[in-house]
Amino acid sequence: MKPFRAPRSAIGDLDAETAATMVAAAADITLVLDADGVIRDVAGHSDDLMADLASETGWIGRPWSATVTIESRVKVEAILREAAGNATPRWRHLNHPTNSGADMPIQYAAVRVGADGRVVAFGRDLRAMSDLQQRLVNAQQSMERDYARMRHAETRYRLLFQMSSESVLILDAAAHKVLEANPAARALCGEAGKRLVGGSFADAFVPESVPGVQALLAAVRAAGRADDVRAVLIDTPEDAAGREVIVSASLLREENSAYFLVRLTAADAEAAAVLPRAKARLLKLVESAPDGFVVTGTDGRVITANAAFLEMVQMPTEEQVRGESLDRWVGRPGVDLDVLIANLRQRGTVRLFASTLNGEYGGKMEVEISATSVINGGQPSFGFAVRNVGHRLTLDSRPATGLPRSVEQLTELIGRVSLKDLVRESTDMIERLYIEAALKLTGDNRASAAEMLGLSRQSLYVKLRRYGLGDLAAEGES
Repeated sequence: MKPFRAPRSAIGDLDAETAATMVAAAADITLVLDADGVIRDVAGHSDDLMADLASETGWIGRPWSATVTIESRVKVEAILREAAGNATPRWRHLNHPTNSGADMPIQYAAVRVGADGRVVAFGRDLRAMSDLQQRLVNAQQSMERDYARMRHAETRYRLLFQMSSESVLILDAAAHKVLEANPAARALCGEAGKRLVGGSFADAFVPESVPGVQALLAAVRAAGRADDVRAVLIDTPEDAAGREVIVSASLLREENSAYFLVRLTAADAEAAAVLPRAKARLLKLVESAPDGFVVTGTDGRVITANAAFLEMVQMPTEEQVRGESLDRWVGRPGVDLDVLIANLRQRGTVRLFASTLNGEYGGKMEVEISATSVINGGQPSFGFAVRNVGHRLTLDSRPATGLPRSVEQLTELIGRVSLKDLVRESTDMIERLYIEAALKLTGDNRASAAEMLGLSRQSLYVKLRRYGLGDLAAEGES
């Protein structure tokens, strides 16, 4: 501590009130202690601080060491000892218990004043710094947890990359340089695989195949996807004729850089995956089936569709529907397809879902959709079978009386008619059922049935005519 050079001339004579004001303003909290370390007076810069410490009512007349936590009492004794010896004041961190139960950190330094051993202790409130340090510790721990998760994820994916039986390479999208290649890729490329990493991807193929591979990468970078291409790996001593492979690629972006994830599949392995004759026949039957059939990804976008579905949606070619959302044609946009996909994800199958199919040029038909979820090549996809039931609904959805025959038929009307019409249909159906039950209970005695239902005979006859129940002509009633 460096004192004033000339305190008497600079400060002058100060009375007790002025000195006390200056001392109180010099710190957040100031304690005046006697030679025994007992608090004789307290001054605080903040009312909130004083209220939390309850210092004005509970500290005066108590030893300073009794106002701090147990671990801080040794520091109080050290501060008083240094002040009694007129040593250079040192700031020490003490903790005070508060009314809220949490400890309050205060940093103190003390000086001796007067000849009677009186000591003045100056305290700085460290709550703001403590909160900041706690936030820093929490942020550091959060970062460490995130880094640990990232390291674990990177380890898992790198292990998967190395153990994969598929040949996978990672390329720089700008220079087409091979950055990484898993063991399967290096083994597939033979002698060229030993120098694959760090070299140009095109060096792995014969000159005739390079343009096709480069066109594939350019198309993927421009459009995000492209059809696979066939290419021949460069001749090696072990395989002088070269080896034909199927090359597929996808684009990855990381911050400001772009990469290609390339997969190589041996053409003979691709040929080995040809469908058995029975499965090929089944696939041909699905293609020529009278019911529509369409396959989509998990996002509802069409992957393939048969001719019947194309005819239903009034589209001439499969290429025009491929990549489009099925929501464009099925039912109410944003409703029916979402319901179907949600049920597929939850249950795996959907049977006889009633909806409509909207043609591209305004055509509309009532359909039933059955769907299933399958895994193909590790990726889930959805298959939808669409059947036109418009003719069947026209003939069979209502009996001769014009009323639904069952609750199931009523539920099939949801989405096709308004709620008001649905309520009216339900009321009519329930009324008819009650009349039929009353007639059965009374042995077809109309008078007793009317009394049982709380109707007049005339009202009952009106309803019987309405629903076509009984032989009213034989009764001779009007």
